Amino acid sequence: MLKQLTIQTSMRDEMIDVTKMVQAFVNELGIQEGTILIYCPHTTAGITINENADPDVKSDMMRRFDEIYPWNVVKDMHAEGNTAAHMKASTVGASQTVIITKGRLLLGTWQGIYFCEFDGPRQRTFYIKYS
Repeated sequence: MLKQLTIQTSMRDEMIDVTKMVQAFVNELGIQEGTILIYCPHTTAGITINENADPDVKSDMMRRFDEIYPWNVVKDMHAEGNTAAHMKASTVGASQTVIITKGRLLLGTWQGIYFCEFDGPRQRTFYIKYS
């Protein structure tokens, strides 16, 4: 089963917790055991799993991404000028696989699934595939 989800991002760089959306898909299908793939089809956005308890983690990650991949590098100012977004998305990755057991996503106590926007704001899609 494949599900397409759409979200609206509101900033150039942000991490949106989509854990509840993914769990809702698991609940909708009545999945008890298996794995799911969460996939982002965009070259300037990605999917990651990280801490969802301390909001400072998200802001620290975005700050550090900007330090590592700054937007104002003169050599990157061509065509779309969003090389930094492509680099950030490649670092995060396009997908994550999560185990489902007893009807729940098998995540650590402090883990959440994030859609990472690096070139927003935009309307974005991502996919969840059960196998």
